[in-house]
Amino acid sequence: MILFLASRPVVPTPTVRRTRSGAARAVPTAAPRGTGATPHAAGGTPYSGARRITDDRGPDPHPPRRSLLAPYRRLFAAPGALAFTFAALAGRVAGAMLGVSMVVMIATVRDSYALAGAVSATGLAVTAVTGPLLGRLVDRHGQARVAVPAVAVFALGATATLLCVHYGAPAWALFVCAAGSSGVPSLGSMTRARWASVHRDDAAARHTANSFEQVVDEVCFMAGPALAMVLCTAVFPEAGLATAAVLLVVGTLLFAAQHRTEPPTQRTHSASASANEPLVRSPGLRVVVITFLATGAVFGSMEVATVAAVESYGHTSASSAVLALQAAGSCAAGLVFGALPVRGSAAARFLTGVAAMAVAILPLLTATGLATLAPLLFVAGMATAPTMISGMTLVHRLTPPTRLNEGMTTAYTGLLIGISAGAAAASWTVDHLGPTAGYAAPATAAALALLAAASGAGRLRRSLGGA
Repeated sequence: MILFLASRPVVPTPTVRRTRSGAARAVPTAAPRGTGATPHAAGGTPYSGARRITDDRGPDPHPPRRSLLAPYRRLFAAPGALAFTFAALAGRVAGAMLGVSMVVMIATVRDSYALAGAVSATGLAVTAVTGPLLGRLVDRHGQARVAVPAVAVFALGATATLLCVHYGAPAWALFVCAAGSSGVPSLGSMTRARWASVHRDDAAARHTANSFEQVVDEVCFMAGPALAMVLCTAVFPEAGLATAAVLLVVGTLLFAAQHRTEPPTQRTHSASASANEPLVRSPGLRVVVITFLATGAVFGSMEVATVAAVESYGHTSASSAVLALQAAGSCAAGLVFGALPVRGSAAARFLTGVAAMAVAILPLLTATGLATLAPLLFVAGMATAPTMISGMTLVHRLTPPTRLNEGMTTAYTGLLIGISAGAAAASWTVDHLGPTAGYAAPATAAALALLAAASGAGRLRRSLGGA
């Protein structure tokens, strides 16, 4: 809103005075010297801008209120914004289904969680390598030209995995198929890149877009695993992966068809080594990625610790609902954060968010039952969205425009690796120290995230030019 008002032309502001009869009469205000402005423009509206009303009662006693939804209405007023957002939604839910679907399917059919975890870890390792590479290809050749072939390769690998599981292929075949189906295009990164392109000249709109995208991520990662679990257990073991594959293919194709909002390709002809070196060599971006690694560990360990704690309280069936409270807290905070004006530097907002997350997790160590755990999880979730929103803002500012998709994919890859490591750490903690000690893992991970952000704050500021 501030940017909108600042962009309007400088015109005289009328003063409205009350006559004795109570009618309002507009009195032209002299134009500033040197502007050449006149009170009336021929054939146009006499005045624009805010009206200043003066009478014996003083200023207007009922100033207009700024709606929290106004920034979001303005965000989606851009042509094509709704289309690419909804087109990507199915594919983003599918992406959140893949990990759970793979683990539950293999564990159920082969009766081995060890094999299921190893296959899933293989897929994650391949994703960590292919994700940034796909992001770089998207920057150079365009979203549609890369996402469509990539999702086709994924579909072949997913189909092969389903056939291997169904017909009892050797275990090594599952690892090969998992590696082949891990080159999934990051729809979340590509939607953020579209927002950055659509609102390239509006920092406030980009802030709102980052907030909205974080809320979408929370909803997808809340609904996706739950849907996968239902399909794998209530229908048949392969149903989760099969459904996720169909949704991902359809969602990606629909998204790629939205050519109107696709960012232009950013071909770089620079022959310098820095044009092709890994983005994590940038000091500022490296701070964000390392912090995201620890933040991902918070997310992964929090889920395992919560399930273990709820089961220890004797409410196993309530695990999903309790975890949803954490996501709900993050969604609520994200929506409010996106509607508020941007204040302070990006680096300071990021550090504040990480610190708030570390502090908000500590009370979870004192939970003694479901009645205390549920509200504490909601509060802990409220620190998640602002942290991630500020982090993605930093990624956008620290990444060259020609490599924006690669930068965001690199950040998300760090987050995914952290989630996997955090889940493993929390599982070990629960097994060796008991379910009530499970929250020591996310508390430790949050402390590491704070340490990474605080120790790298100076490098962040220097990379941002002090902003």
